[in-house]
Amino acid sequence: MATATWDPVWETIFASRPWGRYPPESIVREISRAFASAERRQDVKILELGCGPGANVWFLAREGYDASGIDGSPTAINIARARLAAEQLSAELIVGDFTRALPWPAESFDAVVDCAALYSNPLAGIRAAITEAQRVLKPGGRFISLSFTDRTTGYGSGTPGDDADAFRNVSQGPLSGTGYVQFFSRSTLNSVFASFPTVRVERSSYTMEDERQLIELWVVNASVTR
Repeated sequence: MATATWDPVWETIFASRPWGRYPPESIVREISRAFASAERRQDVKILELGCGPGANVWFLAREGYDASGIDGSPTAINIARARLAAEQLSAELIVGDFTRALPWPAESFDAVVDCAALYSNPLAGIRAAITEAQRVLKPGGRFISLSFTDRTTGYGSGTPGDDADAFRNVSQGPLSGTGYVQFFSRSTLNSVFASFPTVRVERSSYTMEDERQLIELWVVNASVTR
């Protein structure tokens, strides 16, 4: 089993409370737009960075794709494996740190998915993860990424992190108690995805607690060429 160097707060989170069982609409929509018409979905290989307890990997496996996932939390990976086994589904699941070298060869995947996992790292780790995602993508492959905007509730709370728009121990909003949080301004988003020749960006937002909290996400669909 790989030794993860990620923030251990996530092992505590996954071990102590239930997590979402279903993928967000943005992930379903982006995957469907890109691959739903594939003649043989089992030939479409998709990797999720920071897969957690496996909601997105479960969706990908049910839809017939060749799914893989990596996460630093052994508890999360075990939950994901148990869920897939209970429904007689299969996926490759690995405990590891996705900001380090990924354990797959170059040009392995048709898509890499980040469902709000990159944000829990400093920018150096985020850039390293994106570089590795590009390495394992096939020519024409897609990187689908969700990250919290700097309008999300909790921005500015806690203590400043290592980078602009980053905070530790966020004390307000949905990201409270999740360790290091990198919120993304549009300029930061443009910077970290600048190495992709094609980038499409949308926003997705919703509110919680009778509109007292705003959760706003950048939805990025970036393509590689070689």
